[in-house]
Amino acid sequence: LLNEFVGHGIRVWVKHENHHPTQSFKIRNGLSVMTSLTPEERARGAIGASTGNHGQGVAYAGKLLNVPVAICVPVGNNPEKNAAIRAMGADLIETGANYEETVADCARIRAERGMTLVHSTNDPRVIAGAGTMTLEIIEQEPAIDAIIIALGGGSQAVGALTVLAERAPHVKVYAVGATGAPAQYESWRQGKRLSGQPIDTFAEGIATGSAYELTFEALRAGLAGFITVSEDAMYAGVRDLIRITHNVPEGAGAAGLAGLHALAPQLAGKRVAIVMCGGNLSMASLRRALPAER
Repeated sequence: LLNEFVGHGIRVWVKHENHHPTQSFKIRNGLSVMTSLTPEERARGAIGASTGNHGQGVAYAGKLLNVPVAICVPVGNNPEKNAAIRAMGADLIETGANYEETVADCARIRAERGMTLVHSTNDPRVIAGAGTMTLEIIEQEPAIDAIIIALGGGSQAVGALTVLAERAPHVKVYAVGATGAPAQYESWRQGKRLSGQPIDTFAEGIATGSAYELTFEALRAGLAGFITVSEDAMYAGVRDLIRITHNVPEGAGAAGLAGLHALAPQLAGKRVAIVMCGGNLSMASLRRALPAER
């Protein structure tokens, strides 16, 4: 059904990262970093800034390894994601009006507490964790031609580029961002890292206002293309994925399908993987995505 829906002779595969214990690929990143900590670092604990999924990944890993964890989230963050982080035993700290402010506050709190910072993007161990997702894709479907990935900080995309350069260099990677959070797209387009850009999207996983040092050059060098999609396109992606796959994606998890619609003419006849990178959709966003019953 998904092949017919997309059309253009494209064969579509969905990588379901929404079936992890935290319903997001970020569990890979959290486990990659936390399992690398020394005994001394584990005793001091770990801290990170997040809009939800990264925080859940770090909190889950901390619970498994008995590492104290603190997670900083923006004020007004997705309440369901906040509850999930708390349920895993992490100290949830609501601070900052948006993710960029939360990151700054997190750095200050980290210094005060002496904890290890687990950055959502600027850590090679995070990239390594994210790369395992693409390794699974090409192991399960070696004939894939392209992967379309929602891009927030860039760990998924750079992890994919790193794995593919070694294992399947013919596979192209396309990034999808939110029109309401254009920092990464504009940085890629202009060839310079931007920060402090506007953020106005329900897709928390790609709601970033800056490009990041560790991922910027790799994205510039490696991406086959980068597009942005509207809020309406992502809401439509949520509806379509629920209807066709019977899975509930969050906004970033629906961005791949929204991006595939825009890229379909140039990917005609190809085998394409899209990533449902998370399923932590808030009830408010779900209500907005689904039309009222008649």
